[in-house]
Amino acid sequence: MKISVSGLGYIGLPTATMFAHYGAHVIGLDVNQHAIDTINQGEIHIVEPGLEDIVKDVVAQGRLKASLTAEPADAFLIAVPTPFKGDDHTPDLSYIESAAKTIAPVLTKGNVVILESTSPVGATEQMVEWLAAARPDLKFPTSAQDTDFDVYVAYCPERVLPGQVIRELVENDRTIGGLTPECAKKAAEVYKIFVKGDLVETNARTAEMTKLTENAFRDVNIAFANELSLICDRLNINVWELIALANRHPRVNILNPGAGVGGHCIAVDPWFIVNKTPDLARMVNTAREVNDNKPKWVVSKIEEAVAQLGDLGRKPKVALLGLAFKPDIDDLRESPAVEIAIEMGKNQNIELLLVEPNIHALPAKITEGTLTDQATALEQADVKVILVKHREFKDLADNVMSFVG
Repeated sequence: MKISVSGLGYIGLPTATMFAHYGAHVIGLDVNQHAIDTINQGEIHIVEPGLEDIVKDVVAQGRLKASLTAEPADAFLIAVPTPFKGDDHTPDLSYIESAAKTIAPVLTKGNVVILESTSPVGATEQMVEWLAAARPDLKFPTSAQDTDFDVYVAYCPERVLPGQVIRELVENDRTIGGLTPECAKKAAEVYKIFVKGDLVETNARTAEMTKLTENAFRDVNIAFANELSLICDRLNINVWELIALANRHPRVNILNPGAGVGGHCIAVDPWFIVNKTPDLARMVNTAREVNDNKPKWVVSKIEEAVAQLGDLGRKPKVALLGLAFKPDIDDLRESPAVEIAIEMGKNQNIELLLVEPNIHALPAKITEGTLTDQATALEQADVKVILVKHREFKDLADNVMSFVG
């Protein structure tokens, strides 16, 4: 089987690689020429343990190649970003639209098209409209009752943990949401190439909502922990001790608070629910507001620590340890630590030192501050702050502020 994967980022590249690793021939599509060139050299442009060795192998064997141009295939997967259009959290489906229009010219009867991008409910149906407009000579399913169509269409979200993607892509269960039952079956046959977990078939809208629900559930639980940290700070209670004690209850399992919530899933997906049903998603909306406001609170606590230094006769140095959205990866998408760094960079009365062991250069959005190594930052900084629990930071001294458990 030949597989086409559109989007060679943190999900698309590992997915394309696993298809190739288990014997398929894969063409990976992306708009980033640097990513294409890197992959075709058997290297990777992201950080994911174990991925580069497999990429090197499948590229050398000719089972994976990256390209700007679509080619005919048996199955087409779309794994491109779904960001917001603006500050109102309206989903931006333009990347999906572009990917659909890119593959449309090479589609043929019997093909399977699978949307993997985390999307609002109804996105798969919208994708079909774009495909149908581009290829009026082909019949696409429009309802669960359709039996006369040429191209099978389904939605199948990933549910993997950065740092564990290679293992979880294979082992985790998958929800396969077909526009028709037959579409779901055809899509499941594609994933059977490498997925060892259960392939549970449903309809596209339920599959779309399943992904959003999983991440909204996690967001609400994190928001509870983050809100507790604010309450405990005001009441002069150690939140870590409090949570440890409360979790001794046999039916209580409170998460640890952090500097906020980041990543392209938990920090984004719940807003898709709110956007569709703003009058009903009250708890989801509140959780998003709690987690989105946590970085502002962290900034205020850091500024309090700086103020307590008094007059040093020079600018105080503040070291922020960690910029990724979670430990031991290089992914800075929607990272609260990045937001904190940007906000602290606006303070012209401090010198900002930034430590992120998984990147080599600061993202363009961070315009103030110096990326430095951990030893230098710890030696020079007057205020040291752990924002991400990277393995490198686990054994630091007690005089370091930490907003992660």
